[in-house]
Order: sequence, then C-alpha cells, then structure tokens
Amino acid sequence: MSTISPRDAQWRQELRDAMSAKERTAIPRAKMPELDPAYRITCNEEVNQGLNEEQAVVEATRCLDCPDPQCVTGCPVNINIPGFIKNIQRGNFIEAAAVLKETSALPAVCGRVCPQEKQCESKCIYHKMKKQPVAIGYLERFAADREQQSEVKARPAMAPRNGKRVAVVGSGPAGLSFAGDMIKLGYDVTVYEALHQIGGVLKYGIPEFRLPNAVVDVEINALADMGVKFVKDCVIGKTLSREDLMTEGFDGIFVASGAGLPRFMGIPGENLINVLSSNEYLTRINLMCAGRGGATPVPMGKRIAVIGGGNTAMDSVRTARRMGAEHAMIVYRRSEAEMPARLEEVKHAKEEGVEFMNLCNPIEYIGDENGRVKAMRIQRMELGEPDASGRRTPIEIPGAIEEIEVDVVIVSVGVSPNPLIPNSFEGLDVTRKGTLEVDETLLTSIPNMYAGGDIVRGGATVILAMGDGRNAAAAMHQKLSC
Repeated sequence: MSTISPRDAQWRQELRDAMSAKERTAIPRAKMPELDPAYRITCNEEVNQGLNEEQAVVEATRCLDCPDPQCVTGCPVNINIPGFIKNIQRGNFIEAAAVLKETSALPAVCGRVCPQEKQCESKCIYHKMKKQPVAIGYLERFAADREQQSEVKARPAMAPRNGKRVAVVGSGPAGLSFAGDMIKLGYDVTVYEALHQIGGVLKYGIPEFRLPNAVVDVEINALADMGVKFVKDCVIGKTLSREDLMTEGFDGIFVASGAGLPRFMGIPGENLINVLSSNEYLTRINLMCAGRGGATPVPMGKRIAVIGGGNTAMDSVRTARRMGAEHAMIVYRRSEAEMPARLEEVKHAKEEGVEFMNLCNPIEYIGDENGRVKAMRIQRMELGEPDASGRRTPIEIPGAIEEIEVDVVIVSVGVSPNPLIPNSFEGLDVTRKGTLEVDETLLTSIPNMYAGGDIVRGGATVILAMGDGRNAAAAMHQKLSC
C-alpha cells in the first residue's frame, strides 16, 4: 500500500464513515463524455473527453475502500487503486496523481489505453453485486490529466545517486516504465530509441484520437526532469553494438525493443500494391503525418478492408475512416464475441460507420492490370470447438466463398520481434517465435541483460509491458546491489 495514503489514515476513515455502502452502491457508474461520431471521423481529436471534476468525485465516492482490494491484484504494475481514488473523492487531485506515480511512470497513458475491464475493474467487488464496477480507468486518467494541467506537480521519492549506469533499448511502455523505476532507485539511466521520436508504440502505433501525442510527451518530459537521458535515431545492434554499450560503462541493459515485425497470412496477392500491414499504415500516419501535411505517402482508398479483430485492427479501420474511406470493413475469422479488441473500441468503430464482416477469412487478393489490389476473395466460416486459448476454432463452410471489391487492404494479424537484436547479441537465446528467452526475473542468457515487453511476449498490451519494466527494474536493482 502507498506510504502517503494508507487506509488507516484518519481522513480515509472519515470518508468511509460519511456514507453507507448501500448509498455508495446505489450511485450509477459515470459515463465518459465522447465526441459526436459524425464530427470525430472528420478530425484526429481525442474521442473520449474525460470526466469533469464533479463526475470524478461522484465516481470516486462509489469506491468502497475495501480492506482487501482485489482491484490491485488485477493491475500488472500494482497501483494502490483505492489510495488514489479516495484522494480524488476528497478533492486532493495532486495527491491522487502522486499515489499513481509511486508505481506507474505513465498514468495518463494507462488511463486511456489499458484494458481495465479485463484487469483491475474485472476484480471490483461490484461484480458480486451484479453492478457495474468502479470506473478505475476513467479516474486514473482524470487524476493524471489534472496533474499534467496543474502548476503543482507530483514528485516521486528519489533515492540518492548510486554511481551505477543502466541502458534501455527502446522507449516504448516497457522501456519507459523500467527507466522510471531505475531513476527513482538512484541509477543513471539512458534510453536509446531507433526512431526520431521518443515513445515507441505509444507514438507510432496508437492514433491520437485515442492517445494524443501531447499526453505522451508530458509523461516523457517528466521522466527527463527526473534525470532520464534519451538518445534518438540510435539503432542498438547497428548504430551501437553491445560492446559499445559495455565500453560506455553500463552496468546493466534492459532490452525493450518491442515487436515491430508484422506478420502476414501467406495467401496469394499479398504482394500487390496497396496491401500493407497495420504497423506500416499506422506508423506512416501517426509518426510521419502521412496524408495530413507530411511528405510520407500512404494509400488512400474508398473501400478499405482491415484484416483482424484486435485493438490494432480497430485503430487501423478507425484511422481509415478519418483518412476518407467511404466504406471501411473489419474482416475477422471468428465472431464478435471472440474479438480480442476492447469493447469500447468496437463500440466506437461501429458508431463511426465501420462494417464488421465476422466469420470471414480472406483467401486471396486480386489485382488489376497495374498490380494494384482491386478485390479480395473471402471464405465464410463457422465456429467449432474451443482451441487452447478458449476461443472457438473457426471452420470453413464448404463452397461459401465470395469476392468483395477493395482498393486498400490493411493486414493486422499479429507482430513478431525484429531479429536485429537477437542476431547482433552473441549468446542471446531466442524462442522459436523469435522472442527473447528470459527467466522468472526477466534475465536473458547474457549476464546483466534483462528484457521485457513485446520482445519477450510477442504482441501484448501497454500495461503488461509496463509490468515487465517494473519487474525487470526490481530484479536488476537486487542483482546490482549485491
């Protein structure tokens, strides 16, 4: 539990005594204010507008301040959830942000993109009462945004510098989380980023209508103010080798270079013009400003199909609508119930006019005389028995094949780690999927080199990557302190 907001503090006891549990549970869950769908597809403005002060305080009042808060067990970075929520209830928003920053380097990011419905909120006691859980994600965003907008900042406790140096490969959520914990523990931290902007997937992979770059930049600047050094345009394994890092005098390395190598399905026509990965499509638009004044080109189409059912697929198809697609489709081989995307993302996509072609699987892309995709053949599917993941296996319906006109196809069926890191670090063990092998402490086969995030997990969530960053920092700190 937080040292600055303990549950036995008098003010928390007074908050609990001020209202009965029956009164608290009778309060309806707050609704997130959103931009109108007809307007938001014309721009890149953030869809979710955030709770106002009154909404946040009322929603925080719903929290029962449980003596054994299970919501905390659902959080990969172990945020003291009741501690920050009760600070919101009493109107101390900066203190709420301070509680968040004890364990999270990116609270404003997590409040926007974490799947709280599958994590902290899924553990909320309200579920046992057949009621909607406390809106933990909304409240996290509120506290973080209020602190970002305030002249008064929440400053985490900093240990004295210990004279040791650590390098971080990659500035995505795992790398930033690791850097935040290590700088607080007294280390000199340098983060190396291959691209020209800091933020990794937070910048190139997530559109601004879901996560504004300005929000990410404030979090990054806070780390810089704490002493974290950032080096851009530096590809570890190419610009600098492991030996170069050792020569620089680093005592430990944390590899958090993500999984930026897109997967394809291996079907005919994937090499046609205007068939590309979500990774390329979103990077061109989000990072390179393609189609919005930037010099980088990107395919612009009227009929765009996005293959897949995850959050990245939703980001791609919703981006396509904003880029002028008149007919944007999600093509997914399972039913909507099996979709891994957040329910909110599916809801927003439907509101924005996206067509969902579920139980469909592309089997071929067809090109015109100039080598551009003009149509795709899809196989209709039905659901069979559950597979190892618990989702029902899609099975082909014999003869149920259709041809659909398209002029752009965006493939979003998963990603793998770039092989550059494994190939350039001699002695680094990798799995058959190309991810790095680590032990329970996230230590790789190379001494004092740890790894986490998507380069270990494959494609996963922001918050799981952040959890890896925190766990690796704790393990490296213990090792280097011996």
